[in-house]
Amino acid sequence: MRLFALTCASLSLLPAAHAAPARFDDFRYSGQSIEKIDVKPGDYRNPILTGYYPDPSVTRVGDDYYLVNSSFAHYPGLPIFKSKDLVNWTQIANAIDRSEQLDFTGRRISQAVFAPAISFHDGIFYIVNTCVECRGNFIITAKDPAGPWSNPIWLPFEGIDPSIYWEGDKAYIVNNRAPNEPPRYSGHRAIWIQEYDWRAGKMVGESTQLINGGVDISKEPVWIEGPHIFKKDGYYYMTAAEGGTSVNHSQVVFRSKELRGPYIPYEGNPILTQRDLDPNRSNFIGSAGHAQLVETQTGDWWATFLAVRPYDADDHYNIGRETFLLPVEWKDGWPVILPRGQAIPHALKAPNLPPQPKPLIPTSGDFSYVETFDGKALPMQWIGIRTPKTPFYSLKAGALELESGAPIGDLDGVPGFIGRRQQHANATFSTTLRYAPAKDGDRAGLAAVQSDRSNLFFGLTRIAGKPVVALYTRDDADTDTLVASAPVATKGPITLTIRITGGTMAFDYAVGGKPRTLKADLDATLLSTKKAGGFVGTVVGPYHYTPS
Repeated sequence: MRLFALTCASLSLLPAAHAAPARFDDFRYSGQSIEKIDVKPGDYRNPILTGYYPDPSVTRVGDDYYLVNSSFAHYPGLPIFKSKDLVNWTQIANAIDRSEQLDFTGRRISQAVFAPAISFHDGIFYIVNTCVECRGNFIITAKDPAGPWSNPIWLPFEGIDPSIYWEGDKAYIVNNRAPNEPPRYSGHRAIWIQEYDWRAGKMVGESTQLINGGVDISKEPVWIEGPHIFKKDGYYYMTAAEGGTSVNHSQVVFRSKELRGPYIPYEGNPILTQRDLDPNRSNFIGSAGHAQLVETQTGDWWATFLAVRPYDADDHYNIGRETFLLPVEWKDGWPVILPRGQAIPHALKAPNLPPQPKPLIPTSGDFSYVETFDGKALPMQWIGIRTPKTPFYSLKAGALELESGAPIGDLDGVPGFIGRRQQHANATFSTTLRYAPAKDGDRAGLAAVQSDRSNLFFGLTRIAGKPVVALYTRDDADTDTLVASAPVATKGPITLTIRITGGTMAFDYAVGGKPRTLKADLDATLLSTKKAGGFVGTVVGPYHYTPS
């Protein structure tokens, strides 16, 4: 297992004047799903990766399954998971874990690495991906999926969501590009294919447009993307997402007798969507799509895909898009993930594969964990914002010592922030902090970050020369708003707790064993995707900033 090492070029940014670091003694999380689901013996629970793990791509190598997710401008990036039963997953790597691989400087949190696709050929693992606004499409490789992964091989075509189809010893890249005509409407895109010389690391031959617009261009379908090709029973099948990644998301399928088409759409499309269902239904799952099919060693077919679990009928969710799993049924030569009009089940019979024990760090269901910072490196689930150039934290004597970095929202800098995903609608985060702000504006505590313009800070700062515990929010804005503050002594440790219940948050602090609530019933929808925009989920963790 490749840990997020402190000795590598990790997270930055050291301040010009070396102020004393903020010291965090622990980090605690407890999460519960809103829905109450009875998971019977032999069943599994959806989602299989709870919280911000979107755009899943899956591949099988022998009896092992590997899955990779998008991570945008979070670093380290492209988390890779391994499983033997498609249900219990263990993270084994972050494929982007060195500063020389990709530079996210200047990128907003929801830019950078979109929709990776993982595959395997001739003893080598491949991830083909797009770095949005940072040089475009690329390939990285590894002999071991746990890393190290190579530096990028850059590819000379525009668009997003590339994947590799392997046929014998040849490779073909299929992806979303502009159509071969002036766009007829907003969101008009196309799917193209071109051969990739994997030995030379370059594209060869002509590009061929396979799909123009989507299933039926007369209906102006938008954002055909996330294509994957596989071959079965003499047909080439192409699955792709259509409708955009929000409430109109869907998965569609085409097939052809020839690799370069023509591809005919399935009359029963889409093969997966939730857009026609009542948003007021209980245990709501929505925005399903971006699927990839995989055949097990027993001949069964399954699909991983993304979907969301809003906490209200207005499509508010703060935890981002998650990874789900459903069986695939073949009907008259076509794959169907879920008949139209059916709700995605939260629990169903597990795949016919050897069941595995639950991972040490859970990825599904309700769970808690405690980080005591007593290891040599942080677990690989910890992520920051943008690519660092120098380390900005260290683990010393059972504590996280965090230097100041750039302020959150500075696109050219790296905040002194390292966090974990909020993985449940109902969740509690807490930490014990030792810190004394030296001047007005100094701050250290917990930050909850959905975007560069939608986030909050809860912790110690100094206002008008006096130390206070304070809550600042930024609701789709470039500046903070002070919501509440209270005077506090800073000579001893302070325990900070954020309690989240769906769309509301409460903020507690304790000094000398005396708990108090600074603010209750804060409207948490400022951290929802619907308000903040973008493609990520909320990340919560220690933050330190000292103005220069």
